[in-house]
Amino acid sequence: MSSIKLPWTLSLKITIFEFIVNACRRSNGTVNRPLCNFFDRIAPTSKTPQNGVVTSDVAVDSSRNLWFRLFTPTTIPKGGYELGSLPIIIYFHGGGFAFLSAGSIVYDEWCRRVARELQAVVVSVNYRLAPEHQFPCQYEDGMDALKFLDSNLQELPINVNPKWCFLAGDSAGGNLAHHVAVKAGEYNFSNLKMLGLVSLQPFFGGEERTESEIKNDRNPLLSLDFTDWYWKVFLPNGSNRDHPAANVFGPKSSVDMIPDTFPATLLFVGGLDLLKDWQMKYYEGLKKAGKEVYLVEDPKAFHCSFMYKEFPEYNLFVKEIEDFMLKQMKGTINN
Repeated sequence: MSSIKLPWTLSLKITIFEFIVNACRRSNGTVNRPLCNFFDRIAPTSKTPQNGVVTSDVAVDSSRNLWFRLFTPTTIPKGGYELGSLPIIIYFHGGGFAFLSAGSIVYDEWCRRVARELQAVVVSVNYRLAPEHQFPCQYEDGMDALKFLDSNLQELPINVNPKWCFLAGDSAGGNLAHHVAVKAGEYNFSNLKMLGLVSLQPFFGGEERTESEIKNDRNPLLSLDFTDWYWKVFLPNGSNRDHPAANVFGPKSSVDMIPDTFPATLLFVGGLDLLKDWQMKYYEGLKKAGKEVYLVEDPKAFHCSFMYKEFPEYNLFVKEIEDFMLKQMKGTINN
């Protein structure tokens, strides 16, 4: 049982979420998808502004249920942005590659807040889920969403600047965003330019059991039982957790796999997250590869706690993202 003291409302939300995940996942590596879909409350789109943001869904490939939810702020951009232009954040949701969607209420609320408070257009990608679709389906979906946007700018508001494009994601979505950034670095886009990667407590791992995994195993939202199951259903059959998808700088990987064009990265790490040590290995790996990477560590944060308004350090995360984006956009304003 976790010793972290939480507001009762937040504790209740987390307890319900953990109960649902446990009810939906099976020990044989399958998911009770009908039950999962029953519990996963989907937020409707809103053509009229709700809290300063309008939303719509755009199909990319209906045959594989690849689509994105578009979040457009209706407020005036801040003075730091070029007049009339908005940056784009291409966001990948978490859920262990197996749960949730771009329309799930928790991500609809989070992306709506990001769009409003950062005054950015958010493209939240709905990708295929494991175990029905294992590696590399999610990475392919993410890259295909980028290619679609690059050739279909008319799907975006007219006041976006495609040269101000940021990849972002939390947990499994942070893992996905990294691998999509690697793929994007090897592709010649006609319109989009990747300025940065915002990695929110990304889901990485390996065969080694780290200190933070053992120490923080009983903290909210994530446990070793969960992470082991997620890797089992996502990775190719016969693989272990040192697969390059999980252990990006491990024994089966190399810093040479990171392209020269890999974008500047803002990495968030929580002191109470059992994935902390793997995230720090990621940080050190990017530095060793000579990449521009900035670390923000909150000693009080557990896994994905930033998404909850009840979490007192929520504003810290948003402010750090804003500062990072402005820094990356600064050199392009007059180009």
